[in-house]
Amino acid sequence: MELYFLGTNAGLPTTQRNVTSVALRMLEERRSSWLFDCGEATQHQILHSPLKLSRLEKIFITHMHGDHVFGLPGLLSSRSSQEGSPPLTVYGPQGLKQFLEVTLGATQSRVTFGLDIVEHAGGLIFEDEQIKVEAAALEHRIESYGYRMTEKDRPGSLNMELLREWGVRPGPEYGKLKNGESITVDGRTITPDQVLGPPKRGRIVTILGDTRPAPGIDPLAAGADLLVHEATFTDEFADLAQKYYHSTAVQAAEAAKKAGVGELILTHFSSRYKDPEQLQPLLDEARAVFPNTQLAMEHETYPVRPAQDREKD
Repeated sequence: MELYFLGTNAGLPTTQRNVTSVALRMLEERRSSWLFDCGEATQHQILHSPLKLSRLEKIFITHMHGDHVFGLPGLLSSRSSQEGSPPLTVYGPQGLKQFLEVTLGATQSRVTFGLDIVEHAGGLIFEDEQIKVEAAALEHRIESYGYRMTEKDRPGSLNMELLREWGVRPGPEYGKLKNGESITVDGRTITPDQVLGPPKRGRIVTILGDTRPAPGIDPLAAGADLLVHEATFTDEFADLAQKYYHSTAVQAAEAAKKAGVGELILTHFSSRYKDPEQLQPLLDEARAVFPNTQLAMEHETYPVRPAQDREKD
């Protein structure tokens, strides 16, 4: 499980950065990727990435501002040109369905795969045996949401030494034990509790839409292994951030500290910060409050590390 940033700019694309989009890659876990927001030219960014439209399973839209949705009709149309594309579900606030129906209809764009558009008002919006997704309202100029992805706990590690001692070789039997099934080898019944360590806690990823400090952030971010939070401005522009319903790097760090997250990634930077050197003050301000902070860089991969792995460092 890892994040891959396709766009990190706020409002307008620049020659240095594209507008908002980030992928959650779960190739080992689900053989698929999920996309969060789809600003203009996101599909072009994907062409320069390891992501594949055919592996795209879900898209989550945080809010209906253009820098978060203008790339969506084009991406769906391009995906339709790929034969055998699997079904896709798009989640977002009210207005998403009308936006897609009008734009796709007016341009006579064909959608050749199963497309399900789910408008929501927060709460539990998806759950299966592997993961659940919850949403909560934030504070922005229009309806805006954050998403919390909670991976279900996974089986513990197999005691390889004990299995070898009992004559169990790598193969299907290992998978059965991992799935909670007992096996019989040379007349010996081996149960999962004999050879499996304690369950591994599922990872939690929280990705927020545009927002200024808001009560909805706390339940979404609580205890998350990784929090993605907008940081449109440095602290000197705190009044401007408040006026336009955005956050500063310091406010993002304060939210991460309050929620007890493992790692914070800042994104959605104002175009006034042209290059990585000009972004450094945002990172410095955030790290003064929450040291384990990184800047989102486009076409960079950020692994989602569970708490037990961080504690080993």
